Amino acid sequence: MIAHAAAAARLRDVVHSATTGLVDREQLAELMVLASVAGEHLLVVGPPGTAKSAVVRRVANALGGRYFEYLLGRFTEPSELFGPVDLRKLRDGRVEADVTGMLPEADIAFLDEVFLGSTAILNSLLGVLNERRFRRGHTDIACPLRVCVGAANALPEDEALAAFADRFLLRLFVEPVPDSRLEALLEGGWAEESRAPGATADMADLDLLRAQVAQVRIADVRNPLAEALRKLRAAGVTLSDRRIVKTQRLVAAATVLAGREQATEADLWPLFYVLPSREAQLSAQEVLRGSMLMATNPTLRNAVEQVVLQPVSRVDRLVQAAQSCLDDTGSAATRTIAEALLREIDANFAAPALSPELAAARARLVERVSEPA
Repeated sequence: MIAHAAAAARLRDVVHSATTGLVDREQLAELMVLASVAGEHLLVVGPPGTAKSAVVRRVANALGGRYFEYLLGRFTEPSELFGPVDLRKLRDGRVEADVTGMLPEADIAFLDEVFLGSTAILNSLLGVLNERRFRRGHTDIACPLRVCVGAANALPEDEALAAFADRFLLRLFVEPVPDSRLEALLEGGWAEESRAPGATADMADLDLLRAQVAQVRIADVRNPLAEALRKLRAAGVTLSDRRIVKTQRLVAAATVLAGREQATEADLWPLFYVLPSREAQLSAQEVLRGSMLMATNPTLRNAVEQVVLQPVSRVDRLVQAAQSCLDDTGSAATRTIAEALLREIDANFAAPALSPELAAARARLVERVSEPA
């Protein structure tokens, strides 16, 4: 397990590096890692200009795999994603696509406005997403795709598109940065052009952890998972059988990223992100509160905190964020980040309620912002 722990640590560093200067986007990077290890896909729903593509691009660059990105439109042709017909082979009577540098060769893909694709595009995408195979004419090839991140401004209302959207197991709903963090947003945006490349991992780390997913012992959490699903159904929140079954793979991936081989109730939290709508997720935060009390993950802290909304998870994340800020002595944005963290700590915890670790972190942050500029 030493190799697995080291790989998970490298992915944790990638998440931190990829989201430096991008406020409140750690969840996206963490869920992208979770989806990659689980062999599933992620749908991000939110307004334009909320740094969706920036986060995906940074994570992909840090992992070093072949990356494909495209903004779909009503008139996008299949060849723009899957490659044109190979004219040399067409002369011999074979209809094959030249996929060089296109989606079928990608390790990581980002498809913006994914629901604007034509029927022909979506049908081909289904094969790539579900089976990791691309078929067109005489072309039938395996795809190395680890994860596809789809983005849209809203969920589709058309039933046919909703069925396609169901292939994205994980859902994340993003909002513009809140008023309380505008200073950090401005500082991070200003420093973006001078940002140096950060921590890196590689596809081998993903593949090592992904291979371990099948070895996770998950039987002990099936009853708690079933009970959580019953609570959701009782509250009027339902999932398709396919999404219910696939949730187990996310639980196993969370277990691996936590550095364990035995799944526990601490690993049930990905169920929250399987819920298909914003309304369902908001309802689930209260419905699942008792089921998620034990939720934790040292690699994916921000994603867990959003699920449980418990002080202990918030403390864990704030202590880690403070340490990262204090360790970063070369960034011009450090002071602004420290000020933002102090505002968040003070807004969430009265001084007597601070844990010793968080109190010590707060004191060091105060020292940092008090230093001469």
